[in-house]
Amino acid sequence: MILSPGALLRVGVLLLLAVVLQLSFFSQLGILGGHIDLVVLVVAAVSYYGGSIAGCATGFAAGFLLDLASGATMGVSSLVLTAVGYGVGRFREVRDPSHGLLPLAVGAAATGGFVVAFAAVSFMLDVGASVSALVIRDAIVTTLLNVLIALPFFTGSRRLLGPVLKMDPLELRRRRRAPRETGPLGLRGLEV
Repeated sequence: MILSPGALLRVGVLLLLAVVLQLSFFSQLGILGGHIDLVVLVVAAVSYYGGSIAGCATGFAAGFLLDLASGATMGVSSLVLTAVGYGVGRFREVRDPSHGLLPLAVGAAATGGFVVAFAAVSFMLDVGASVSALVIRDAIVTTLLNVLIALPFFTGSRRLLGPVLKMDPLELRRRRRAPRETGPLGLRGLEV
């Protein structure tokens, strides 16, 4: 990613807006037991268009803001969203997908991964946690709701962040370069 003050400002405003909308509106709006998770889509979109380093930074900042504003256990959302941001960004760097409907799959994978990892980390940290079969239903419904809004959300994010979040072409070529061939490790320097 080419780092500029405009990129930091736009990503910061988008993150703050997503956290405020998530906590004030979307978390209160229950649809079939699930809810739209806007913060995960923001992290996935910035990671998809900016790369793994931008995804990690955005995921950590979003998780920190989310934990701070909601009063949840500090660090759980940061840990999980950092991993989601890195995974989506690394997928983009290594595979370089170009299909127009790929944001649907990326949104589904990011949301599903976030929900499962958040539940696992929360369960490991909470002493009196109880598990119900309804958690699985809620996770599936939340993932499907995010898939429904992923395509317009990614399109809007690309238009908003497109001019400032560009991956460095030299960095992309360096990361995609094939490994070079070498000989056996034990016989280097022994020319026969």
